[in-house]
Amino acid sequence: MSRLSPKHILLVTGMSGAGKSTVLRTLEDLGWEVVDNLPLLLLHSLLDTAPGEGADGDARPLALGIGTQTRGFDAESIVRRIKKMREEEGHEIGTLFLECAGSELERRYSETRRRHPLAQDRPASDGIARERELLMPLREWSNRLIDTTNLSSNELAQQIRSTFSGEGSGDTVLTITSFGFARGLPRDADLVFDMRFLRNPHWVELLRPGTGRDPQVSEYIAEDPAYGQAMAQIESLLRLLLPRYQAEGKAYVTVAFGCTGGRHRSVHVAERMARRLREDGFSPTVSHRDLKTAPQDSLEGAPVTI
Repeated sequence: MSRLSPKHILLVTGMSGAGKSTVLRTLEDLGWEVVDNLPLLLLHSLLDTAPGEGADGDARPLALGIGTQTRGFDAESIVRRIKKMREEEGHEIGTLFLECAGSELERRYSETRRRHPLAQDRPASDGIARERELLMPLREWSNRLIDTTNLSSNELAQQIRSTFSGEGSGDTVLTITSFGFARGLPRDADLVFDMRFLRNPHWVELLRPGTGRDPQVSEYIAEDPAYGQAMAQIESLLRLLLPRYQAEGKAYVTVAFGCTGGRHRSVHVAERMARRLREDGFSPTVSHRDLKTAPQDSLEGAPVTI
């Protein structure tokens, strides 16, 4: 069987309570394959196993969580095995060690009321000291070290995203959708913009059968006096917010534009905003929830005469 080797293997290790779970969750969000507490003896078996459904061949990097609780843990043996795999098999293997001051680890264990895994019946300080000793060979071997003493979980996650995000990996998945308020709000919407202030093509007999994708309908909507300024301000707000969502590690963002029936104004605005955001370097997916519904006067309400 041919080995399915990932492009990069990262061993994530360090002091218990220093943030290994946060690091592994963040790497998983970035598209890495993540396996925690796998004995290194079984790594070859893992690499020989075909990727799961939805995996992109063998292209995903692999993160392995290793700690003193990993079965058969022996830091010096792990270092020897890493060297052998790099030298004889050509694997690119990095080691990230998470350090943290003993006093801060004690505070974290006290705050969470958890027992240190190496000091079940003793003070946490005893387990911390013993673990530091056991991990020393890995700490000295590691090519990356992060001291989490003064980092919150969110700050650590941001640092991991900044360090390990590959080209296109970990990007926020952006969806632009249209909908009709008459059929309820989209359940997954993060930002909702109500476009019912714009002139409504439904009340123009020639435009009613069309949709917001039709040039005549779009032209009619764009002639609304408030259209230009509103679009510019919404676009400016999205350009401000979307990079911030990405920096905070939000995996999915859905921006929803609504009108009454979900066929004209919201569709046009969603299509227009998606085009503008693509010009700004974003990659939105566009969906129209209610585009195929039939026009219905009772949903639209009475036309407004200005």
